[in-house]
Amino acid sequence: MGGTFDPIHFGHLVTAEEALVQFNLNRVVFMPSGNPARKTHREVTSGEHRYLMAVIATASNPDFEVSRMEIDRAGPTYTVDTLRTLRSIHGSRADLYFITGADAVWEIVTWKDADEFVDLCTFIAATRPGYDLDAARSEHAEQLARLKIEFIEVPALAISSTDIRLRVKEKRPVRYLTSESVAAYIEKQKLYREAY
Repeated sequence: MGGTFDPIHFGHLVTAEEALVQFNLNRVVFMPSGNPARKTHREVTSGEHRYLMAVIATASNPDFEVSRMEIDRAGPTYTVDTLRTLRSIHGSRADLYFITGADAVWEIVTWKDADEFVDLCTFIAATRPGYDLDAARSEHAEQLARLKIEFIEVPALAISSTDIRLRVKEKRPVRYLTSESVAAYIEKQKLYREAY
């Protein structure tokens, strides 16, 4: 499960658990992006903070782990590079899945070397209740033909990292949006208090 995780929240965790169960996955590896090539519109919190928050949030689930692969990689972070590395580690017989939001999945065809994705993984696109999947499939038929995509519905996806950052900045509560331990980490490290 790739993402900025700035910060990680219950929507991420519920999505990961749902994918784990529905697709009978061995485990879900959370992959905080290092220097995300596509997040140039705002400053991203340091990789170390985002990694530690992901570790804190996933610590109680033995089916979850957090990787430093992208955090430790120099230069811009591209999903295709991570997938190539994972494919070389696990071999051609392993089934690799990339978990993301349904809204983001349509942009994947614009990512670096997107034509390779069909050979590297299957995408699991998480939708929220009420998401018009049929309309999205119709609108994005060309992209669908170029990728392997499975869809799952996840009720907790109304939570967003953007909203959590804004709430912290405005001194509004984030309880029940992210774990108490992540909220405590944000408070202790004084994250998201400035404009982002």
